[in-house]
Amino acid sequence: MAGKKGQKKRIWSDEEKRSICAQARVAGVSVAQVARRYAMNANLIHKWLRDPRFSSEDQAADLPVHEGATFLPVEVAGMTPVPAAPISPNPSTGFVTAQRIDITLSDGRRILVEGATTLSAVLAMVEGLAQ
Repeated sequence: MAGKKGQKKRIWSDEEKRSICAQARVAGVSVAQVARRYAMNANLIHKWLRDPRFSSEDQAADLPVHEGATFLPVEVAGMTPVPAAPISPNPSTGFVTAQRIDITLSDGRRILVEGATTLSAVLAMVEGLAQ
């Protein structure tokens, strides 16, 4: 398994694999959500779920199910905004650009843009997704 330079291959114990598989089998939870929680590829969890050593259906019943969970309104008071770094256009193009943009939308969708990209293009993409 080839990873990015400097990354080490993680070794998961059998107990960790069982726990992760049990979390992935909980009703209303997707494998992708569990994979993001552990910063791993969802395909690895799918592989473990096919393995009889880790796919025991009994373990999913052991996890607590939070029925009736709701969001509560929160108001933050007394915070002063942190001034943002000044944004200046790229002299060669006249556009504001960024090398990496990571946006998490309110519905949980995540947008990750890498490479020189104009911020106006990213803004147009986010506005299109919000409709």
